[in-house]
Parts: sequence; structure tokens; C-alpha cells
Amino acid sequence: MGVDVRRAGDRLRTELDWLNSWHSFSFGDHYDPQNTHFGVLLANNDDTLRPSGGFATHPHRDMEIVTWVLSGALEHWDSAGHRGVITPGVAQRMTAGRGVRHAERNGGSDSDVRFVQMWVPPDETGLEPGYAQAELADSQLAGRFAVIASGMAKHRGETAVRIANSRAALHAARLSPGEAVTLPDAPFAHLFIAKGTVELEACGELAGADAARLAAAGARRATATTAAEILVWEMGIDMGAMRMSGSPATG
Repeated sequence: MGVDVRRAGDRLRTELDWLNSWHSFSFGDHYDPQNTHFGVLLANNDDTLRPSGGFATHPHRDMEIVTWVLSGALEHWDSAGHRGVITPGVAQRMTAGRGVRHAERNGGSDSDVRFVQMWVPPDETGLEPGYAQAELADSQLAGRFAVIASGMAKHRGETAVRIANSRAALHAARLSPGEAVTLPDAPFAHLFIAKGTVELEACGELAGADAARLAAAGARRATATTAAEILVWEMGIDMGAMRMSGSPATG
């Protein structure tokens, strides 16, 4: 119960000549048995791809993968025939389902692309692989939360893209200094400061790439102290409960 603040510099890191990736949870070769997930959020990767850099074709299954670009352009291709270019303000969701292969690369010629890629498990295994992307207007994000991806019934009709997890939703907001939003009052909420700095009620200041894990912590206010962009996962269940019900966590 309460709030667990995680600082940007304490994250796990993968650095290659074409990639700088910061992992909020255990990922790939980085494993910490005490830090495998929060709620149903299994990955929150803060990735920067250098010009001409990219992830070669690789497989996933039984995972909902949501990508939010902060700067630059990210190109996507998958074995189900989906292609897309994701830029700031475009929500993207890939349903890996019973199995899909995909690749991602920097779509710019001379600049980095920075994006946050997030993984949550679906309610059911073996789904048909799928893909969706939708662009949000600046006005939808300015000074308030927009629902980027959700499978929750209460967000039906307002979410940019749907995910196959009925107890998880991703919200995003862009805040000017002094603007504030109220975090969802949920059993689990994960706040990630993508850009700028915010003051989290009763917790103090969070700077760029800091995060806060809130467990039944109530509807706390987040106030921008500089221009900021924040991402918040609202979750009604923990991975332990999902595993007991037979839901997957494979990737």
C-alpha cells in the first residue's frame, strides 16, 4: 500500500551502438526477481534508437504491446502484414496473440527516435494477432488526460486503441507549468515522467524518466513544475492474480 518512487538513474540499462534502452522492470538479460512487474505492467522500456538503428525481426506471443513515441519517427513491420509509422501523438498497439514476428527501426534519416514501449498480458491466450494505431490531436492531450490504450469497459468509446486486457488502461497528458491532473484512483497505478518535472501530491518532485508505483494510494494530484509529458497505467489487478486465473506472461 502507498507509493514507491523509482528514480531514472536506478533503472536497468541496455546500451549498444544503435540503442540506448532503460528498463523499469526485469527485461532480456537483466533479471531482478524483486522487480519483474507492477500490477499487470511487465515492461516499461524507455528506448532511444540512433539514426538507421532498429530491432531486427523477432517473435512475440500472448502479449499486448503499446508504443508511445516522444520524439522522431518509428517504423513498424510485422508478419501479419501490418505496417505503420508512429510519431508523437500516435497511439500504437500490437496484439501478439498466438504468435507474430515484427521489426522496428528509426524512421528518420538524421535524428534519434525516443519512445516508451509497454507490455501487459491479455485476458486470454491464443488470440488472433492484430495491430492498431490512432492519432490524437494536441488538444486531447493538452492539460488533461487522454486514454491512449484500454480494455476497460468504462473507457469504451474514448480510448484511442483497444487492448485485450479488461483491467488495464494507459493515460497520457501534456502539461504546462502549473497545470495539474488527478491520477486514477485504482488498485495499481504506474506514473512515468516521460518529459519535464512534476510535483506528486504527498511525494515531492519527480524529474524526467522518474516513476512512481502507487498501490491503492488514492487519487493523487500531479502538478507540472516545468513543461511535462506523463504516462499513467491504471490497473485493477496484479500479475499474481492473473497467473492464478490462467492468463499468460510470455512476450
